[in-house]
Amino acid sequence: MSARQGIVLRCYGPGEQLKAEEVELVAGPGETLVEMDVASVTQLDRTVLAGKLAQQLQPPFVPGSEGAGVVVDSAVYPSGTRVVIRGGGVGVARPGTWGSMAVVPDLSVHPLPVGLDTAEALALLAPALTAHTAVRRVAGVVPGETVVITGATGLVARLCAAVARAAGAGKVIGLVRSNESVDHLTRLVDQVVRVDELGQVGRELPWCDAVIDTVGGPVTSGVMSHITPGGRIAILGYTAGEFATLDLHQLIGRDLRVLPVNMQRTTIEAGTVAQVLADIAPAPITPDLDMVAAARVDDALDRLSGGTAERRVLLDLTRLR
Repeated sequence: MSARQGIVLRCYGPGEQLKAEEVELVAGPGETLVEMDVASVTQLDRTVLAGKLAQQLQPPFVPGSEGAGVVVDSAVYPSGTRVVIRGGGVGVARPGTWGSMAVVPDLSVHPLPVGLDTAEALALLAPALTAHTAVRRVAGVVPGETVVITGATGLVARLCAAVARAAGAGKVIGLVRSNESVDHLTRLVDQVVRVDELGQVGRELPWCDAVIDTVGGPVTSGVMSHITPGGRIAILGYTAGEFATLDLHQLIGRDLRVLPVNMQRTTIEAGTVAQVLADIAPAPITPDLDMVAAARVDDALDRLSGGTAERRVLLDLTRLR
């Protein structure tokens, strides 16, 4: 495989400014050379830059645990394939994605479905992996089931709806607050049911097989009374309250399962990223994102610390070429 010249952002230690440097890159056995378009700026990257991980590359190193671009050289993927990069120790145990080019393990390369925008796919990847874990792995949604998504207007909740549809759910119901706009739910849910200011669920909520609960609190208690015998509720958030009252009579009598979604203890298995991208590709979901020039990486890190949980920060790496 031939060597290519590229410019990367190198870190020389915690608290030091990253430096753009020209390097020679070549993909070895089991590796793919990617021309980078964009890269995520994540909390994991901040942790690596601060030197807070026990096992990571010693300075100088190239940060960046996620990114997207086009394959240049690979024994696995044809040249020109649009891909997302994630996993395989990229940006933590080996050089990362913050550069005009990156050499990454073949297993960390995931082809993008046709029609999915590169930057939007990268911005949606982390919350979509959470949605996939909640819907497919924890709740185990199967074709034909009725699924309720609480807090349905949130980004992760909308992605849960998209994954539930991809998993074959027969009906997807979105639970929202009484004063919320539901414009973003078009084509994602079949029915919208509103909860009152106290989080109480109305009787119009039909019986369901599974609930993906993104808000917790009194909403959790309310939706449990609408789950069919043998059904389950997967809980991945508690923005509406950290405490919920469970009716043990209905929990035991209807054999309901309460299932926590813990992403810190979840291993992303081979093929998962590809399935996640395929699940969300048809969904009408546009993420809120900030695109920052690579030369202003410090600004990107500041935006990450000061932004909202749903707003994604990406580095534009095209100007490094």
